Amino acid sequence: MFDYSIASTRDEALGALAKPGALPVAGGTELVPCAEEGIVAPTLVVDIRRIAGFRDITATADGLRIGAAVAIAELAAHAELRAQYPLLAEACASVGTPALRNSGTIGGNLAQRHHCWYFRRGVGCFKRGGSQCAAVEGEHQYHGILADGTCRAVHPSDPAVALLALDAQVEIASASSTRHVDLATLFAGAAKDPHKEAQLAPGELIVAVHLPTEAAGGRQHWEKVMQRGAWDFALVSVAACRRRDGSVRMAMGGLALAPWRVPDSIEEDVGSGGLDEDSIDALVERAFYDFEPLPGNAYKRTMGQGVLKRAIQQLGD
Repeated sequence: MFDYSIASTRDEALGALAKPGALPVAGGTELVPCAEEGIVAPTLVVDIRRIAGFRDITATADGLRIGAAVAIAELAAHAELRAQYPLLAEACASVGTPALRNSGTIGGNLAQRHHCWYFRRGVGCFKRGGSQCAAVEGEHQYHGILADGTCRAVHPSDPAVALLALDAQVEIASASSTRHVDLATLFAGAAKDPHKEAQLAPGELIVAVHLPTEAAGGRQHWEKVMQRGAWDFALVSVAACRRRDGSVRMAMGGLALAPWRVPDSIEEDVGSGGLDEDSIDALVERAFYDFEPLPGNAYKRTMGQGVLKRAIQQLGD
């Protein structure tokens, strides 16, 4: 059993979350199953939905601020977001089911745990008290092909991939401080950390996501490949944009326990333009040079190369 508290201010929430065993809740689509599966055992649950600004999407001098408790469905449908940052809107529209999109929030989506069946079922894997990734010698057809640590699961967030390509900043607060990090920093070392994926310290809370003005407009492309036609996690996904200044950003999901940014040398080559098919094929091959598929998921390399090639073609059309 746990205590339940409704926070009316940001300071009240952060003060409560500083207590041992306290966890935040907004939509509950992640906290509830994690509690049922024994992944977390909160002593206090702090409801953050009534805090001013946490459910708002606000234009700022530097871009757009999205409160952490904004629902994924609202982001998918938001007129300004669809006009200026369609990449994020499309990624949000591809998340789960309508019920999950209406309940789940952007903060919870970024902070969610991965969905590897060994981890979720309490097998003694690296993330549940063991020393090794159980999937490497077991069932791993949906796992990562980039060996960036012990765990070979993939992060389930579609918005995280889009936000990485958009150079978004995540605002993280605790009772004593506030910091802003990019998506790469938020998930840095996720596959090496046995306790979490998003790098949040105890008592820290994602309070907002900031989209920069520089990332607005231009040419933006989103593709998500799923085993089923809808309501599924990405086998592979790609988020790509050519900014108004001509620079290119590309990120991919379904390959590792963090959204993966395509090397900047390849982004620069794509940004230079004038690529024929052979040149694009060479860039795609170069992008996947360091990937190390497991025996059962080598198809992800081929699939990933295909979606990356289509993204490069879309940016160049």
